[in-house]
Amino acid sequence: MRRWRDRPRIGLYAALVVTWVVFAVLTPDTFVRWSIVVAMVRQTAVVALCSIGMTLVIISGGIDLSVGSAVAFTTVVVAALLKSGLGPVLAAGAGIGASALAGAASGLLVARARLVPFIVTLGAMSILRGAAKGLANEQKIDCDPRGIDALLAPSSRWPLVPSGVWMVLAVGVLAALVLRYTRFGRHIYAVGSNEATALVCGVNVPRVKIAVYAAAGALAGLAGLLEFATLTVGDPTDSIGLELEVIAAVVIGGASLSGGEGTVLGSLLGALLMEVIRMGFTHVGVHNWVQEMATGAIILAAALLDRMHRRGS
Repeated sequence: MRRWRDRPRIGLYAALVVTWVVFAVLTPDTFVRWSIVVAMVRQTAVVALCSIGMTLVIISGGIDLSVGSAVAFTTVVVAALLKSGLGPVLAAGAGIGASALAGAASGLLVARARLVPFIVTLGAMSILRGAAKGLANEQKIDCDPRGIDALLAPSSRWPLVPSGVWMVLAVGVLAALVLRYTRFGRHIYAVGSNEATALVCGVNVPRVKIAVYAAAGALAGLAGLLEFATLTVGDPTDSIGLELEVIAAVVIGGASLSGGEGTVLGSLLGALLMEVIRMGFTHVGVHNWVQEMATGAIILAAALLDRMHRRGS
């Protein structure tokens, strides 16, 4: 019998196609343009990268509420370093590294201090947001992006979509291969499925948790770099509520909030579905508050389907 974690539900593909067709019929003059497709893919990049990291965390039985703050913090770090004269490669590396360290610290508290992931990452969310505001003196940091903005800019050097989107796809493929074919990937599923059994089987559970949160932090930092490429400023107030979109994308993609189930492909498709819905609502003229309510309803529906699936298995 094919396991749910081996591939996303067929219903997810159907939902994506049906949603696209509905909005294409409602706004045929704009929604079906190739430029709109490229725009949707570009705007999905940040959520998609964060959802890859969130997938690892949720499969391991955890949760990460700090991704939005980590993205904003990274934009501020990168902008501040660029403004100080540091090169773009070093500035980008420092931003991603700082976010990875924050993720590792959260993993350490979860794994070693045995604190609840919800509480740890809720605290990390506030700490990173406050650190971003303090570093930026509670204002945006303007600077010369020095080529980083090219990551999501149209370019004839890259086919179909910008280089940043190809980077997201490459990271997604790598993460999927790690989950499916490596010992570390099997250990992530084992920890999320039954931590006590994983310990008995010789899995180093604390090490797995720390590595997972560090990886999620690094991916949030990479997403922050793409966010900076879009904004070209360091904004400490950016990406508020992003964690909800990311969790929604992962849950819609088939991951179980109880741990032990989920796929990278499912999460990426979930992120794309969320963007199609958002873009479609914008083209139809639906107000932003309705979009927010729809996002919440989608999260609840996905959680309900997860519960029904687990009862039926």
